[in-house]
Amino acid sequence: MMRHRESHLRHPSSRQRQPGFKLERWHRRCIYAVSTCLFITGMLWLLAHYFMRVMGEFGPNIHPLEPWSIKLHGAGAMVGLFFIGSLMNSHIRRAIKAKRNVFSGWTMIAIMLILVISGYGLYYLAGENNRAIWSAVHWIIGLLFPCFLILHILLGRKPGTALTSQSTGNQ
Repeated sequence: MMRHRESHLRHPSSRQRQPGFKLERWHRRCIYAVSTCLFITGMLWLLAHYFMRVMGEFGPNIHPLEPWSIKLHGAGAMVGLFFIGSLMNSHIRRAIKAKRNVFSGWTMIAIMLILVISGYGLYYLAGENNRAIWSAVHWIIGLLFPCFLILHILLGRKPGTALTSQSTGNQ
């Protein structure tokens, strides 16, 4: 029994020799939690902003949920930026080097970049003339984000079937 364990440690399987781009459980759970928080708070803001206006004496007023949901969304975005950064060395660079899940990975990077830029734009750049455009880009991509994240995860879990630069012909 002991010899089996020792030989296993000296001769790791080919799967163990691959670069470690799979996230640790705690890291994965934190990213899922932050993504879920951002999705829920974004949805709450959308619902409060567009469907839950309260009629006041001088017309429609904002719903009390709207400012709280956007504050929580902003806080979640700060945590999300931390975890996006944490993926750079431990996941993204190693997965690219291993040529695993490259197409959906670059798609995820593009989506997160659009969300970060549009979120920044909403807070610092948008004026009354273009706020609706910044907002629409942000919430449309934000609503699609979970679909792309789930697809990226599922493609990454399938051994040898994930789209790579070699399988798509791009080298």
